[in-house]
This record gives sequence, structure tokens and C-alpha cells, in this order.
Amino acid sequence: MIRLGLLLAAFMTLLAAPPALAQSQVRDFVVASKAFDGNKIGVSPQRRVRVYLPDGYDASGRRYPVVYYLHNLFEDERAAFDRDGFAALLDKAIAARAIPPVIVVAADFSTSLGSSIYTSSPVTGRWDDFMVRDLVPWTDKQFRTLATRDSRGLAGDRMGGYGAIAFGMRHADVFGSVYALHPVGTGLGLQTMSSRPNWDLIQNARSLDDLKADGFSQLFVAIYQAHLPNPDKPPLYADLPARKGPDGRIAVDMALTAKLQNSFLLGQNLSRYADNLKTLRGFKFDWGRNDPNPDHVVSNQAFSRALVEFGVPHEAEEYVGGWGDRTWGPTGRVYTDMLPFFAQNLVYE
Repeated sequence: MIRLGLLLAAFMTLLAAPPALAQSQVRDFVVASKAFDGNKIGVSPQRRVRVYLPDGYDASGRRYPVVYYLHNLFEDERAAFDRDGFAALLDKAIAARAIPPVIVVAADFSTSLGSSIYTSSPVTGRWDDFMVRDLVPWTDKQFRTLATRDSRGLAGDRMGGYGAIAFGMRHADVFGSVYALHPVGTGLGLQTMSSRPNWDLIQNARSLDDLKADGFSQLFVAIYQAHLPNPDKPPLYADLPARKGPDGRIAVDMALTAKLQNSFLLGQNLSRYADNLKTLRGFKFDWGRNDPNPDHVVSNQAFSRALVEFGVPHEAEEYVGGWGDRTWGPTGRVYTDMLPFFAQNLVYE
């Protein structure tokens, strides 16, 4: 009886013990790339990469799908992990079986102005080549991945959401599913793009550092470097689609503005890439109704309607929330929507 009691006590102790902590890994690497040879603004060819490996990776011997996560403006590959607790959310979702074990790769797509805009340019570098010719092959060689497009997903936050859709448009042969959190740049909003920057600051800038006094000017010059690049026009290395005259009025260059819209805005690119998007296994984006910049709300609504016009299957959801305030945490969109989306649309071993 004493021995039976000891066994029962030991069993009850096991039941009461807390579950073992997930032994996932977050590892940092540097990937060298020739995609930035000759860039004009000093973008380093040594790109930092952060990789999440799920609990059991080392011992399992199995192969895993990969989600490539693209960061927002003025951030890098570390922000989602260091500030937003991405690894803990992944651990929680995998333990709860909201998503099977998955590898997540986040690379640094920033420039001196805060963002590459996820666009290849003779000024900032060949970001498409870095993504599909360097980063994806490096990941497949370095880790036990399921190296097919159906097992690769793209995700991104805000400007990273723009990048996820843009890469998905251009490289649907490499990536099979796309989830964009609150994407920007999907189409025209309520305000003209030329009304956003500080043209006095831009026109008088003697270096890129001069632009950092104003976030909108910094952002829009980054967009111009990506979509109106001019390698022979320092210090901004971009053509300007508008100028402020001595009378204080902004004069718009119609040809450059049309070129900018047709290159940058995702909705303007649908006629070229709709067939690519139709091949995706899954495509979803969302946005917060209470974004203080209503341009994002209006343009995302219009982008969804344009996708319908072109016959592109997708899900688009407007939720009650603001500029990224419903993205992270155990009740945020990453946990409740993005990860279950990839659970449904990625192909697992």
C-alpha cells in the first residue's frame, strides 16, 4: 500500500507540473549578396538575417515549410522578435496546434532612408535578386526546408505588407501564399502623394541625412529612389515628380507622376500580374478601419475591388483597429489570423 501511495503521489506530481517550455531557437546570420554591387547610397552587401527554428528542429530530422516575414518602415529584421515577441507567439501557436511547426526567416530590407520599398533599383540595389536568388536558396541550403513554392509563404507588416504582395506578384513561381498585414501603397488615397513631403527640405537637401528631419520626406524620397531612380543625380539619386516654386505652389510633373503611380501602386500593376496572383494557394490582406491615415483604408478597399475585377481570388478584411495596434500579442492579427492562414495554405511534410 505504501508503494502504491508513492506511485500515486508521483503521478499526481507529474500532472501538476507545468508543461515543458518550447525549445525553439532564434538565430542570427549574415548573408553576403552581389545584388548590391554598384548601389549609390551605400547599402551593405552583408545583409543580416534572423531565423526562427521550431521546438524539436534539431532532433526531428523532418523538413519544414518557411514563412518569409518582411518588416515595416524604419525597422529591420529584429523588431518583430525583440519588440513584439514574435518567437513567443510562434511557440504558443505551435503548442496550441494553431499552426504546425514552421521556420520563419526575416531579413534586413532597410536602407539609409528607412526602407528599400521592396523594389529593385539601380540606386538602392537589386532587392528581388537578393530575395529570390540569394535568401531563398541560402535558406533551403542552410536548413531542412520543404524547398517548393507551395511550402513557402510571404508575410509582412505595413510597408512589409506591401513588399509581401509585390514579391508575390512578381515571384509567384517562388512563393505560394501571401498574407499582408495592413499594407500601404495599394492604390491612391484621399490625399495626393505630392502633398505629403516637405518640398523645401527635399529641394535644399545636400545629403540624405538632411531628410531625416521629416519622416514623410524621408519615406517619399525612398519611394522615388525605388520607382523614379536616377543614378546620375546626387545627392538624392532620384527624379522628383513635383517641385515647389518661388511662389510656394507645388508644380506637378505629369509624366513622372504617371510613371511613379504605374510603378509603385500595387493596384496599377494588376494588369501585369493578375495571372500570377491567381496561381497562389492563398492570398489575404487586412487593415484597421481606424487608421489615422484614411488613405490606407480607402486604398485597401479599392484594391480589393480591383482584385475582384481582375478575377483574383483573395480575402480582404477590415477590422476595428488603428495603425498596427491590433497586430501583435495573443489576441493580435498575427496570432489569430496570419498564422492560421499559413496553417491552411502551406504544404507540410
